[in-house]
Amino acid sequence: MDAFAILLAAHHPRLELVGVSTVHGNASLANTTANAGSILTALGVPRIPYYAGAAKPFCREAVHAPNIHGATGLDGTKLLPQASFPPVKDGNAVLAMRETLMAQTAGTAWLVATGGLTNVALLFATFPEVAEHIAGLSIMGGAIGDEFTDAPMGRVRGEGQRFGNHTPWAEFNIYCDPEAAQSVFSNPVLAPKTTLIPLDVTHKVLATKAVQEKLLYGTSNSGKKGASTLRRMFHDLLVFFAHTYADVFGISKGPPLHDPIAVAVVLFDNGAGNIAFDDGDGERFNIDIVTNRPHSDQDIERGQVGRTCLREAKGARVRIPRGLEVGRFWDIVEECLQRADDLLASTN
Repeated sequence: MDAFAILLAAHHPRLELVGVSTVHGNASLANTTANAGSILTALGVPRIPYYAGAAKPFCREAVHAPNIHGATGLDGTKLLPQASFPPVKDGNAVLAMRETLMAQTAGTAWLVATGGLTNVALLFATFPEVAEHIAGLSIMGGAIGDEFTDAPMGRVRGEGQRFGNHTPWAEFNIYCDPEAAQSVFSNPVLAPKTTLIPLDVTHKVLATKAVQEKLLYGTSNSGKKGASTLRRMFHDLLVFFAHTYADVFGISKGPPLHDPIAVAVVLFDNGAGNIAFDDGDGERFNIDIVTNRPHSDQDIERGQVGRTCLREAKGARVRIPRGLEVGRFWDIVEECLQRADDLLASTN
């Protein structure tokens, strides 16, 4: 969920969120851009610049997921504020990404991708020097299957077991623009700096009822009274997502929280978050994305398009963890919520 990713990026004390670019995906570009502005405002950081990026994939029409996130891409709450500031309109999103990343000290900045990879692929194809300059790229996307982890992958009524969340084979972010994903994973400079967080990992991080209560009331509110507007908004979004995941995928313990795990990777790599990921003592993979079929609502037409295929080979490059410290992850989310609450209280 992008809102939680922005929460961690904006409010962890060892991170500095320097900009946001939006992309087609769960909803139209207009909606995802409006949502980004609203979330930044809700978190008390409305002046962080955000840009509208690509409205469609490289060479396909855009696909959306209203059955999962609602028509707006962020349904489920009435507490989302209007953005205090509009998106930056006097610049191109990809160019802004390049200029912002290159302005940081070499080897320090991370790019975190929590949607389709169109913006990211355009950035590195147009400005290859950025791949050399950044510290890393963390991507939430893909689904491996084949018991890559022991996470519950879900079932869809009438289809049985599967590991994709948009098709039986494909995770939605990669499915949206498979050509962009293939461009990123095949980049020889970028791949060794890339960490992929697939559904096989995110489905280990379920927002159970206990987690939902913890995030609603915090750890210091022993009376469980007077949850802040911000906490109620995030709780609303979690409950909506929980109902979706139970209804569509049969996972009833709680919804997986995909996107902020990609931000937590940055904390792991720089030692700032005291959180561990299990990467098999340096296990690395080459990745190929299936691109040879069209988008379609019919499995017989789309086949396995968007599937994330692994190749273990000499010189493999991309890191794909198999797990993380789940309890510590939720502690970090709660700590960031508290910092956001404190900031909002100090400015009201």
